[in-house]
Amino acid sequence: MKAWKTVLPAVAMTAVSMALTLAVVMLWLGPVMPWLVALVVGLGIDGGWLATLAYERRLAAQGDHSNLVTGVGWSFGLVATGVLIAHALTAEESTGAWLAVAWLPIAAKALWLVHSMWERTALTTGALTQIRGIQQEARDEAAVARARLRAQAGTEETRLTAVTQAGARVARVQAETARTLSDAWSTLEQARGGEGTNRALTSVTVGVTPDDTPGVARRWELPVWGPTEPVQPPALEAGPALTDDALDVLVDEIRHSESPALSYRDMAARFRAAGHSASETRLRASWKRVAA
Repeated sequence: MKAWKTVLPAVAMTAVSMALTLAVVMLWLGPVMPWLVALVVGLGIDGGWLATLAYERRLAAQGDHSNLVTGVGWSFGLVATGVLIAHALTAEESTGAWLAVAWLPIAAKALWLVHSMWERTALTTGALTQIRGIQQEARDEAAVARARLRAQAGTEETRLTAVTQAGARVARVQAETARTLSDAWSTLEQARGGEGTNRALTSVTVGVTPDDTPGVARRWELPVWGPTEPVQPPALEAGPALTDDALDVLVDEIRHSESPALSYRDMAARFRAAGHSASETRLRASWKRVAA
């Protein structure tokens, strides 16, 4: 923002306020005193206001500020406003119009206040360019983060949908398999309980029927369909633990089985491939003793 955008309105409002104040003083005091006296009074108000304003602007240009000068300037502004209000209240005609313009001195002081605030916060073109670059970079990072979150959310939704559909297919297959097994089991149960089943089985199994039940076939039992006991694997017999001396001898022999000597990793691999057993801690301690 350029300086003239704030200083020109303030200058214009000040000029209008000073001219209006001088005109009102001349109109108000002219009938009761010589016009030169009224002119001096009007110029005194405007001159005091202009002098304090000029001094205040000088201090602002030097980076300084005086509350006393600012207070005096506002006092002249309030005096000018009071003169305009008093004239409006005592005028026989156009009272509302005079009251409508009575705020101009205060408005002029407010515009100068805005201009001074702009000067205290004004930045160079380079600083503004850097600020815009930082803001644009932050917007870019935020947009990338939002896009990444949306992509991750879409991917997760797709994955959950696929897992749900796969789970549904597995559940349907399991249900169909269970229904098929149930139908088959029911068919076997009906065949087992049929009237001609035992006679048919007797006719085809007489040759293998035990001698203690001549002429009668064994009852056909359905296979058991239920939980089974897991078969425990045979426990490996642990060999006797090697002593430290024996372990050192084996490590040294394997280490020097090739030239140059094997590394610890190669030695450990050959040690275990040969069927020997030792903890990693003992094996590494033996290596340190041998290689020392």
